[in-house]
Amino acid sequence: MKNLITTVLFILPICIFAQNTDYKVSSYKDEGFKAPNTHYIGEAWLNGVLQADDETDFNITKATFKANSTLDWHKHSTSQILIYVDGEGYYQERGKDPVILKAGDVIKCDKETEHWHASTKDSDVTYLAIYGGGQPTTWTEVVSQEYYDSVADQLKD
Repeated sequence: MKNLITTVLFILPICIFAQNTDYKVSSYKDEGFKAPNTHYIGEAWLNGVLQADDETDFNITKATFKANSTLDWHKHSTSQILIYVDGEGYYQERGKDPVILKAGDVIKCDKETEHWHASTKDSDVTYLAIYGGGQPTTWTEVVSQEYYDSVADQLKD
């Protein structure tokens, strides 16, 4: 009986003061959902890892594009940070030369700067996009397959 009382007195405070486990947990490793072909060519998956709210004024979205896929030209009302976590992709801002970004690369695009990004011809790409809350994307021009192919040819050397 004495052991039972000791055990109860030991376990009861642990149960009473245990941490609340009502956490909202997401994972950037989840594939997400297949995006509708609205502003891109190819195949893409999106995972809304974190959504802006009253306390957090930015979103984090994981995007995965299959090889030979591209977003259209667009701009955001806030700056955007792209963190490349897997594969290789093309990135270009209006008026500048395109570049190849690889896993581990991080690039910041200033607000209202027109740009596009994509997977390369031969590699899928996955990146985390960090950008302000609200409606940050304005689509401006279609990236044609011909233009994408010309960038791929330009950057393959």
